[in-house]
Amino acid sequence: MKTVIINGQNHKGSTYHIGKLLADKIGGEVTEFFLPRDFSDYCIGCAQCFSVAADKCPHFEKQQPILKAMDEADLIILTSPVYVYHVTAPMKNFLDHQGHRWMVHRPRPEMFHKQAVCISTAAGAGMKSTNKDMQDSLFFWGVPKVYKIGIAVRSVNWDTVSPKIRQKIDQAVDKTAAKILKNNGKVKPGIKTKGFFSVMRMLQSKGGLSKPDAEYWKAMGWTGNKRPWK
Repeated sequence: MKTVIINGQNHKGSTYHIGKLLADKIGGEVTEFFLPRDFSDYCIGCAQCFSVAADKCPHFEKQQPILKAMDEADLIILTSPVYVYHVTAPMKNFLDHQGHRWMVHRPRPEMFHKQAVCISTAAGAGMKSTNKDMQDSLFFWGVPKVYKIGIAVRSVNWDTVSPKIRQKIDQAVDKTAAKILKNNGKVKPGIKTKGFFSVMRMLQSKGGLSKPDAEYWKAMGWTGNKRPWK
């Protein structure tokens, strides 16, 4: 099983350690990235990825190591500590760069066969909204199975997290890992994903939001009888 971990911060705090615990529990091949260390260029809103092609993004080449690992992985783990009730700026920036991969534009067929996990921690609150930031992109990429782990660690560093909370973390990790291993190679999109895909299919059949989008869907056979999950 191949896992890619994309960490929303460079430092190895509580969120990082939970992601590592999960990856270790699952086993297999793990590739890890840290933001902004491994990708830091901010989206400039040029819209070239939407209106022309993804490789016209001025930061296209710098993203490729992460995107290649993500496309090849069976499991995507996105981690972000809570920053003012949302993901970190580096994580948000990375997700911004992938807007062209949303189902409304040009989703990658590989995404419809993957599992993913959103992990967030905070000293207090904000895990739900932070995980939703990441979950939104995963859903619109087409990932059919997304799990969430959000823990209030009551601490600003991993070393001072209490034994009681560490036990809670271990339980959440064990439960999530068991589900992932059970579903490995068996996930399929649910009604919500298929329904949204169907709406996008009708949109693309009528020309889509842009010519590149419509041409992509036609080339993939999705405006006909083909589907990315079959």
